[in-house]
Amino acid sequence: MSNLFFRIYLIVFAFIMQFTFAQDYPGGLSDGTLKVNGNSVPVKIFSTTEATNLNAFPEKNAGNNVLVILNESNFEPAYFNYSVNTLEKYKSLHYQFFDKNFKLIDTPATKDNITHFKYAVKSGKPITGADSVALETPFKIWDPSKGIQLGPVTLHFYSLMFVFAFGFGYVLMLRIFKIDNVNQKYLEPLFTWTLIGTILGARLGHVIFYQPELFKEDFWSVFLPISTKNGFKFTGFSGLASHGATIALIFTTLYYSFKIIKKNPFWVYDRLGIVVALGGAFVRLGNFFNSEIVGKAAAPNSPLAILFPQQSSEYGLTVPRYPGQLLEAIGYVCLFVLLWILYRKTNKKYQQGWLFGLFFIILWAIRFFVEFLKEPQGDEFIQIGGLNTGQVLSIPFMIAGVVIMFMSKKFKITQAENEKPE
Repeated sequence: MSNLFFRIYLIVFAFIMQFTFAQDYPGGLSDGTLKVNGNSVPVKIFSTTEATNLNAFPEKNAGNNVLVILNESNFEPAYFNYSVNTLEKYKSLHYQFFDKNFKLIDTPATKDNITHFKYAVKSGKPITGADSVALETPFKIWDPSKGIQLGPVTLHFYSLMFVFAFGFGYVLMLRIFKIDNVNQKYLEPLFTWTLIGTILGARLGHVIFYQPELFKEDFWSVFLPISTKNGFKFTGFSGLASHGATIALIFTTLYYSFKIIKKNPFWVYDRLGIVVALGGAFVRLGNFFNSEIVGKAAAPNSPLAILFPQQSSEYGLTVPRYPGQLLEAIGYVCLFVLLWILYRKTNKKYQQGWLFGLFFIILWAIRFFVEFLKEPQGDEFIQIGGLNTGQVLSIPFMIAGVVIMFMSKKFKITQAENEKPE
């Protein structure tokens, strides 16, 4: 046990040290180098998802050697004329435009080509179409496509990660039911109730804890993967809180345990925790694709520093940050591996509730510690002793995990009882 606590202390120390090296970026500008025909041109890098901030930037920053990363959100079809006027302003202030491969764009913006405008560059010496141009930065830039275009519909990677989470979860639970000699007829209702509890609980949890204003401003977006603000738009599922999903899953699993499979709820929770740990990793990967749940500002030379040009303005300036999503995802994968080994190689699965209690403790400890490096999601309605909403909400779950592990001593079963045919 002492070795376990020692490892925990090392993890906490690593987080604190990384936080110590965090850096301020005056004006939201990062440093990079533009390579023009092999020659180095130092540039200040700016990006924003807000069209109004993009429009105001060139007048506030009149210096040379500036590179602006443009986003699709800067060019919403409903505000096409405003976007064109913004580009004209940049052009009048001697900015040049480039596509994602740094090929010079000389043609005016149209509805068909405006999304090809990826960079706006202002340098002391104009760049020609024959010049070789590349951008070098001490940090990584994460600026992928958000999904796969299928005609008029975009299959968002975030939604796809949910499909993977439930798909792999289904296969994994099928394997578990076979190991425990459970009739496969009980798998479909578990999958259904888990899906309902996860999606509905996670969405309501996010809105209640982080964006309650949506109930008034965009009511249908609370329950459906759409937005009705500034016109109807399909957004995919976004804005989901793990705390809300957990609370909902507790209740839906209770119903499933008592009314359907008729087993001790802790028996179900033990196995569901293994699946949820893996699913949580996929969800955080979805957050990574969406450039959301980003970390605090990081020093540009930190190996963890990543610039998220598509990050929402709610997180603050668009500067290099810690990848909070990936840190959580890695932690959840490690938790999944640990739980699977304990389930397969030890007798702890016969002590009903023990695996679930351990799952609760470690899962919410991961969330608690990573929060030190994450930016707040929306308004922080709950803050105690310097801890943010996510951390405060995680503490009761960790305490519950400890209690459940102690209680599990009362719910031991034999291997024969566990594998008794239905």
